Amino acid sequence: MAPCSGCYSEGAKSKTYSVSIKSTEHKEQEAFQNSEEFKELARSRYKIEAKNSELKHRHGYETASSAGLFGMEIQGATAIFAVNLKRILILLSEKE
Repeated sequence: MAPCSGCYSEGAKSKTYSVSIKSTEHKEQEAFQNSEEFKELARSRYKIEAKNSELKHRHGYETASSAGLFGMEIQGATAIFAVNLKRILILLSEKE
C-alpha cells in the first residue's frame, strides 16, 4: 500500500500511518446498518427512547432506591407496572 502525502504530519520526526482491519463481525454489522431493515428499525426507535426516558425521569428508574438485585427487580417491575397502568387508563379514556 503506497502511503499518501497527506497522511504525515509536517515536521514530524517519524512517519507512521495506520490501516483499519475490520473483523468479520464488524463487516456484518456494517452491512446490517446499511440494510433497509435497520433503517426501518432506526426510524421507530424514538418511540422506545421516549418510554425509557419516562421510566427514568418520571418514575424513578434512573437510580436504585434499594440495595441488591431483588430490590432493583422490584423497583423495575413497579416502575414498568405504573407506566403500563397509566397507558391503559389513557387508552380507556380515549375509548369512551
